[in-house]
Amino acid sequence: MDLRHLRYFVAVAEEENIGRAAARLHISQPPLTRQIQQLEEELGVTLFLRTPRGMTLTQAGELFLEEARNIRALVEQATERTQRAGQGKLGRLDVGIFGSAILDAIPKLLLAFRNRHPDVKVVLHTMSKGEQIEALRQRRISVGFNRMLAPLEDIGVCQVTTEGLLVAIQADDPLARQPVIRFAELQQHPLILFPTGARPSFIDKVIGLCSTAGFQPTISQEVGDAVTGVALVASGFGVCLVPDSATTLQFPGVVYRTLADTPPNFFVDLSCIYRKDDQSPLLGAFLETVEEFKKASPAPPRA
Repeated sequence: MDLRHLRYFVAVAEEENIGRAAARLHISQPPLTRQIQQLEEELGVTLFLRTPRGMTLTQAGELFLEEARNIRALVEQATERTQRAGQGKLGRLDVGIFGSAILDAIPKLLLAFRNRHPDVKVVLHTMSKGEQIEALRQRRISVGFNRMLAPLEDIGVCQVTTEGLLVAIQADDPLARQPVIRFAELQQHPLILFPTGARPSFIDKVIGLCSTAGFQPTISQEVGDAVTGVALVASGFGVCLVPDSATTLQFPGVVYRTLADTPPNFFVDLSCIYRKDDQSPLLGAFLETVEEFKKASPAPPRA
């Protein structure tokens, strides 16, 4: 039995006439009659009573009509779901996340993707930069988010947004009384840096900015993430340079201030990373959302 048999059977059952069913199916009557006879022989039951007025379903035929309609509905559903998956509109997307961008840009981007593709299940995995690269190569995730990734032959990089930098300062520090702080004034304050782990990282970015400004920073602590860094600022361990997105962290006793006389490149990029050989429609649909999000996100002026 194949799907054609079911389609022919349903047409005859609904039309109750071979001639009308043949016209509906755009075939002649003899092959349709043979198909119905073959179906009855295969099932070993009589599906229709032949009368001068047409075709009437037997009790077995009525049951088979119900089942045939169910089967056809399931096939149509499977066809539609398969087509939607092929268009990147259905499936599961595993995403590696890490860093301060999870406080702002990444949730906004994921929400934009979910609104466009509500039937795609997005699963988040907290991973360091090195863990994301390994997971991409092992196909455990489809995309990741990170900063300052060294070029890799098999990993594609799509910039998502660019963020300016601010300084987190303890509220009772004299610097906090200034609405704008000169970058060189940070020379007198110990710096809390993040994240530890694979290099290059944001740590190297901050040290490089200080070097360009003409001083070597006094490093108080190197910590795993922005949350820990800002928490240590609140405890008086020093000051911390953070991307704009980290300012959503509101700790008692911590304020954020802009900086003047900053070195060139006083910003940090956030990028989406993926396997270059991944041709899945789902990844393609996600990268389309990334491009639209990037266009809609204003970038700070680059010095």
